[in-house]
Amino acid sequence: QLQLVESGGGLVQPGGSLRLSCTASGFTLENYAIGWFRQAPGKEREGVSCISRSAASTKYVDSVKGRLTLSRDNAKNMVYLQMNSLKFDDTGVYYCAARHGPGLPPLEWNDYDCWGRGTQVAVSE
Repeated sequence: QLQLVESGGGLVQPGGSLRLSCTASGFTLENYAIGWFRQAPGKEREGVSCISRSAASTKYVDSVKGRLTLSRDNAKNMVYLQMNSLKFDDTGVYYCAARHGPGLPPLEWNDYDCWGRGTQVAVSE
């Protein structure tokens, strides 16, 4: 059974950092590109970043460029989202998703094959 589990969320002050993890089970992560999505309270879910299965390519939305870094360790079946210089607008539930195949997938929720249940990130004073 394909499963993704996010972890690492929490409460952090503006300017702080968090590292989110996405752990895969039931399948070999190296065959999948990974995307991260978030949903803020009262807002639509949005794509944040994605990484190709070999980690050769990454993509970030403009609002997080220079602050978030996506990486992966295929040997451990894990993907990491390092989040620095966090802002109030980064608050939300963060989800990872997997899509089988090469290249960078679009940051569209329905284009992925498997999704985690999310981890909460709250940026607050």
